[in-house]
Order: sequence, then C-alpha cells, then structure tokens
Amino acid sequence: MRGEDQKQTAIYSYATLEARIPADHPARQIRAMANRALARLDAEFEKLYSSTGRPSIAPERLLRATLLMVLYSIRSERQLMEQLNYNLLFR
Repeated sequence: MRGEDQKQTAIYSYATLEARIPADHPARQIRAMANRALARLDAEFEKLYSSTGRPSIAPERLLRATLLMVLYSIRSERQLMEQLNYNLLFR
C-alpha cells in the first residue's frame, strides 16, 4: 500500500522552515520543479502500489531524498540522514 506524502511540522519550533530559508535560494526552484514532475507521475505511482497492506514511504519523498543526495554529493543514505539532522535547508 502506498504511503501518503504528508508534511510534518516541528512540535516546538516557533519559526517555520520556510521562514528560515531565503526566498531566492536555488533549492526552492529545484523543489518546485521536482514537485511538478512528481505530481505528473502520481497516476503511475498509484498503479504500482497495492491498495491493501501497510503504507510505505511515499515514493515522492524517496525521490526527493535521492535528488538531494545527487545535488549535494551525499554518498550514502546514512550520510543523508546525518545531514538532515544538521542542515535545515534539506528539510
């Protein structure tokens, strides 16, 4: 079963991540382009996943993570998870 691509907000943060990243940062444009491309693939993803069972991690989220790895030369998923803890831009 395909998982939902839900956004999670921090419990104790008083400023949103959107407010912390400059409006003209290139990552914003790249994310917007990636989101448009992933939205076009939504029907294809839906066909690939069963309607029963436990929800998976949303394929959109996995592809965005892979894009970050490529753009920022992160060599492994372990390193990506480490960077996610330190770099607010990735969130």
